Amino acid sequence: MNLGDILSLETIVPDLKSANRWDAIDELIQNLVSNARIRPQDRDAIIAVVKKRESSMSTGIGFGIGIPHASTDLIQEVVGAMGRSITGIDFDALDNQPVNLVMLFLVPQGQFQKHLHTLANIAKLLHIKEFRQELEQAADAAAMYEIIKKYSAQK
Repeated sequence: MNLGDILSLETIVPDLKSANRWDAIDELIQNLVSNARIRPQDRDAIIAVVKKRESSMSTGIGFGIGIPHASTDLIQEVVGAMGRSITGIDFDALDNQPVNLVMLFLVPQGQFQKHLHTLANIAKLLHIKEFRQELEQAADAAAMYEIIKKYSAQK
C-alpha cells in the first residue's frame, strides 16, 4: 500500500489547527470519522490505541514528519489521513524539530506484514525532500492529492 492507495482528497487536511501531536491525532481521526472511514462509535477506542502507540515512542521521525499509526480490529482495510501544519506541531520528534506533515494510518489487527510494508512505503516517500517541499507549498488539499498521486505512481 502506498499513500495514493490510502488517501483521498477528503482525507487530506491542508491546514491542521493542532499545536501538539495529541490534538493532531484527534483532528485526523475526526477527519476519518467525518469521511466515513471510521465508524463514529469506534472513534474513542481508535484514538486510544493510536495514542498508546505514540506514548511508547514518538513517530516524529525527523525532517518535519510525523507518522502516527496503529493496528486495530475496528477496521477492515488500511485507512489514513494526512494533515499539514503551516506553523509546525510539537511532536517530540527525534530531531526535536516541529512537524509540518502528519500521516496517520491504521491497519487491521493481525496484518503485521501489511503494517510494516505500509509504514516503510510512507516513510520512504516522505524522506524525498522534493516531495515534502511540494506538499508544504501546495495551495490546497486538491494540489496535495495530485502531488501524492504523482509521487506514489513513481514508486
